[in-house]
Amino acid sequence: MIRYELGGPDLGDVRFAVSPLNELVLSLRAWRHPGLFPLHLPWLRDLASVRDQLDDAVLLALTNERGWTPDFLSPRPHSPLTRLDDELARLAGTDPAAVRRDLRAVHGTTPLPPPLRGSGPRVLARIVAALRDYWQRCFAPHWPRMRALLEGDVTYRGRRLAQGGPAAMFAELSGTVRLAGRVVEVRLPNAEVRYTRVVTDGLTLVPTLWTWNASAPIAPEEPPMILYAARGLATLWQPQTLPAPGAVAELIGATRAGLLQHLETPASSTELASRLGVTPSAVNQHLRALHAGGLLITARHGRSVLYRRSDLGDRLLGLSTETPSPGPSAARRTG
Repeated sequence: MIRYELGGPDLGDVRFAVSPLNELVLSLRAWRHPGLFPLHLPWLRDLASVRDQLDDAVLLALTNERGWTPDFLSPRPHSPLTRLDDELARLAGTDPAAVRRDLRAVHGTTPLPPPLRGSGPRVLARIVAALRDYWQRCFAPHWPRMRALLEGDVTYRGRRLAQGGPAAMFAELSGTVRLAGRVVEVRLPNAEVRYTRVVTDGLTLVPTLWTWNASAPIAPEEPPMILYAARGLATLWQPQTLPAPGAVAELIGATRAGLLQHLETPASSTELASRLGVTPSAVNQHLRALHAGGLLITARHGRSVLYRRSDLGDRLLGLSTETPSPGPSAARRTG
């Protein structure tokens, strides 16, 4: 059990972020145990064609049979827009003592795998080079789709925090996470890991595509962070169909009606294109038309523009079934 004691009742120190390096390193679990990651089989099949070009001796040595990875390879990101190049540059400056400590924590008392033996700086340089090559060959072509799903999860969690409150939001991250007062508890499968950390520099929540339950750094000195399974993983590698209500489809066309149905929760054009297996330019044309007609509203999130169905769009789809009663006490509920 790991406990993070938050400093204030308003949870202003809780933030969401995305880490490309975390995704890269945690994906190595699927190399060892592909049967545990059936939703990633399309990606794993693509990986097989280039695996002999990678430094797989180093890459496989970065995880063990239990799926553990070294803490120094899971840095705390500071933004949903974190760049891999920035994370790799920071990784290259890791203290060699921390590298040795964390590799030993993963592999226990057994000798380190041969690719991880030698001087700390030399081992670290080989790790960085192997990860960079792995990214270029296996991740970069798919990262826009992966990132869109992760950013979509962050947007969803932010809305749940606003609508349902912090306790509900934390409970929805995983069955192993809960908020009790000002303390966030994370239950880990390793019963030996127990500590309480008073949060003074923020608790970061990081969605990932490569975990089943929530996890956190096992070393008490690591920055407070919780990794949890992102929503929508089942849709990552499969194009989605657009549900199109018949009457609305006849009015504005099946594609635009389907997008309108899809945009109950905010999404960017890139995210929608990834979900649907089409180009962003094809989606943008329809989004602009729906926005111009007042059926969508927009909000900027970092460098992305998010689209969401407006009240008018809700009413067009028949999702707002209550009408205001006359008088000053009238109220309306929208879907």
